Amino acid sequence: MKYRTIGSDPATRREVSVLALGAMLFGSVTDEKTSLAILDRYVEVGGNFVDTSDNYAFWVDGGQGGQSEELLGRWRRSRGIGDEVVVATKLGARPLAPGTSYTDNAEGLSAKVIRESAERSRERLGTERLDLLYAHIDDHTVPQRETVEGFAALVTEGTVGLLGVSNQAVWRVERARALAAAAGLPGYEVLQYQHSYLRPRSDVPSELFPDGSLGHAGGELLGYLRAEPGLTLVAYSPLLTGAYARPDKPLPRDYDHPGTPARLAVLRDVAKETGATANQVVLAWQLGGELPIVPLVGASSVAQLEENLAAVDLELTREQRERLDSVH
Repeated sequence: MKYRTIGSDPATRREVSVLALGAMLFGSVTDEKTSLAILDRYVEVGGNFVDTSDNYAFWVDGGQGGQSEELLGRWRRSRGIGDEVVVATKLGARPLAPGTSYTDNAEGLSAKVIRESAERSRERLGTERLDLLYAHIDDHTVPQRETVEGFAALVTEGTVGLLGVSNQAVWRVERARALAAAAGLPGYEVLQYQHSYLRPRSDVPSELFPDGSLGHAGGELLGYLRAEPGLTLVAYSPLLTGAYARPDKPLPRDYDHPGTPARLAVLRDVAKETGATANQVVLAWQLGGELPIVPLVGASSVAQLEENLAAVDLELTREQRERLDSVH
């Protein structure tokens, strides 16, 4: 395994494995035995960066989530896992009532919710401190200063280490970070957005993003990352939920545009040259690039995890990387 540093403050920064493990469906769609086997194998090879959320996976049973955090808590206790494994979680998108969703009834990002939700996550995970806590989605109903101060208070108290943000407009992220800096408070240092080799359209509306997706790491966010070397991008859904490898998994509609076939063709050529899978080439492309990107991979079996782990040692040549990057 290889590692990189996230965060800048010596008191809170962490060395994490370059490949993060997503636990979104652990304890729900992925049964307990399989989930524990995946976690055990990940740690066995040196992985130490696990990702979850307080609302995972509410959509499976129409509840409010919590299954993933609860399973991770059981795993930590049964294996004697301490702070050597960095567990990141999120708040803000948990439905306030069963049968609702984050699009119509989200918990939000008020100071009260931040404190109470973080406490519930610590209880479920069985830890005194959350290593990394994200604002999962934006909340325009609360003054941004209140949100910034609410997160910072938990860091000051020592119940949270690093702060992160996901699925927000870049201007909102920068405003929040500027508010924190001006007040001498800790701010967001880890950005979690969807990012893969294929480039999505950003103008496709959804219920959460009526003006087009704010969840993709597009040119504006990548440029922001390039200009702010203290930031790290955790890239979720880098393998597009299996669409690179499985013909029964169509690409999301965001990728239905004329640029996709050409990039897919180069990706498959490089995979053939290296003897690797398309999934492994995508991950190696992210891992070996100029920007600090930590791919966040999910797995529903140990075999899938093993395929993903092999990408850590896959070195693309300069010529292969240039070919992958030159397709527009």
